[in-house]
Amino acid sequence: MPNWNEILDEIKKEVKQKNESVVDKIRRKYLKQLYNHEKTKNRNIIIYYSGWLQKRGAENIEINDNDKNGFMAVIDGLDKDKGLDLILHTPGGGMAATESLIDYLRSIFGNDIRTIVPQLALSAGSLIALSSKKIIMGKQSSLGPVDPQLNGLPAQGVIDDFERAKKEMTKARNKGETGTIDAWQAILSNYSPSLIDHCYKSIKWSEKMLKNNLKTGMFDGEDDFSKKFDKIKELFSETENSKTHNRHYSMKKLKDNTDLKIEAMEEDDDYQDKILSVHHAAMHTLGNTTTVKIIENHEGRAFMSHIRNKKN
Repeated sequence: MPNWNEILDEIKKEVKQKNESVVDKIRRKYLKQLYNHEKTKNRNIIIYYSGWLQKRGAENIEINDNDKNGFMAVIDGLDKDKGLDLILHTPGGGMAATESLIDYLRSIFGNDIRTIVPQLALSAGSLIALSSKKIIMGKQSSLGPVDPQLNGLPAQGVIDDFERAKKEMTKARNKGETGTIDAWQAILSNYSPSLIDHCYKSIKWSEKMLKNNLKTGMFDGEDDFSKKFDKIKELFSETENSKTHNRHYSMKKLKDNTDLKIEAMEEDDDYQDKILSVHHAAMHTLGNTTTVKIIENHEGRAFMSHIRNKKN
């Protein structure tokens, strides 16, 4: 199967022939080839791609409530009994929108959802992956901590700053070190009491979502779920292990430290090639057009978001 550069060359060749929808045509060609593979035959495929790596700061990059409209559009007309293979590439997004999207997909496909992560599914994107019955990853794939973000700030990071400030300000007060107190007061002035309270509540919410989705999905009916969940929570939710919201967890790390049901792409070279061809084509779409988000099924029905032209 063609690699990144070969697909780019194919796009350039088509562009010379003045085919205006070249990126869509090529992406859909490789999506159809994946659909016809033995491992995905008779299963619905939907890709959900965000262009946050190509267009940082653009609107609509993160998971949001409008995404459900996109999924409704591309799911319409599909045979719901065939289950879903969701190809996921996202930095995450809002907790409410993520929970709503997971609930919607489960209401349509039940527990018959597999998530394929060709490269990155971070934060709330990891929550989506962890809500499926199986995750398919490669050596290049990563999930990440599921602690929520609020106004662009990691909730756990805000809490850590607040707790550290309390300790250091108490010590400084006892020693009469006004400089330290002034420094922390300047930092904490950016954090309202309501924000800190919201951070605590959001973390509890994300952990509850993680537990409920794993219990009713990947580990449905398993008696030893509690032990398995503790290991997963320790990796995905505990600050001492995740260290930072942006940390990446490879397939090897996940397999070594949890009991998550993960299948390696490398077990079938042809299957891996077809997944990565779709991935490369989608990434070229995001990198070479105004597209910032793609939601598309194997039949070529798509719901795409673009950069808005700013009016002067």
